[in-house]
Amino acid sequence: MRKVIGIGETVLDIIFRNEQPISAIPGGSTFNAIISLGRSGIETGFISETGNDRVGRNIIQFLRDNGCKAECVNVYPGSKSPLSLAFLNEQNDAEYVFYKDHPHDRLDFNYPDIKKDDIVLFGSYYALNDVIRPQVKGFLDYAHERGAILYYDVNFRASHQHEVMKITPNLLENFELADIVRGSAEDFEVLFKKRDAQTIYRSQIAFYTKKFIYTQGADAIHLFAENGLHKEYPVAKVETVSTIGAGDNFNAGFLYGLIKNQISRDDMERGLSEEQWDAVIGCAQQFSAEACRTLNNYVSPEFGTQRQQELEEALAQEEI
Repeated sequence: MRKVIGIGETVLDIIFRNEQPISAIPGGSTFNAIISLGRSGIETGFISETGNDRVGRNIIQFLRDNGCKAECVNVYPGSKSPLSLAFLNEQNDAEYVFYKDHPHDRLDFNYPDIKKDDIVLFGSYYALNDVIRPQVKGFLDYAHERGAILYYDVNFRASHQHEVMKITPNLLENFELADIVRGSAEDFEVLFKKRDAQTIYRSQIAFYTKKFIYTQGADAIHLFAENGLHKEYPVAKVETVSTIGAGDNFNAGFLYGLIKNQISRDDMERGLSEEQWDAVIGCAQQFSAEACRTLNNYVSPEFGTQRQQELEEALAQEEI
């Protein structure tokens, strides 16, 4: 089976409501998506680093417990795992405070085996950080050369707004490397002071890649692709407990949809049909909505078991 390799940060997410902590769980944008994919029957691996402490050991064990290969998660002597504090408001949206000593970031790993049509998920500040950029860029080049599909989630937080000018060359390089770019309204407000989806696509994205997904919380999703395709997808109302994992699980569902629907790198290069886009974005919305119904950052094991059964049936049908 095709596999998904994620590269990104690991954190301990401490979630607050009314200024009181109510949950503490392993997190990180790419990490959350990889956990959901592992629970849904997708073969997964994760490239990252974590602290040489109890939190770091728990994070690595959590990956393994959810079917993810963790051999490429490095632990450095004397290091501490980063923390993310998420303060939920009345709408269950989160405001974040991060605790991480970025100047001490390091990344040293052996490349996992990548085969044609595997998928690499990357994004957030981790994909822009100059300190580890040579290692990240080297791996992305390797994955591209091996025939993988590269999916880039911009996920640029306001806490790094003061670095926009510095990281812009890396950002544009990521756009160029990616087969698909997803970003939120908040990302592009921070990066470019723009919120209109068409303007962002024309002025910032289309030169580098034609496939762009623009999300804006509870408002409609915009899809842009080859041949002038621009389609909006309404977002169904969901009774939310937390929106922390909404975007991460949109990514997970999208990648699950690519594999379930047997969409290859060659298909991506030729251009997907509207029906194929509908199918994969439908999966993305399903995963995202599920994640909003819980304080966890990922889909539930029960939801994952159902998706695993659907995946096995779809792949078996394809073989007949």
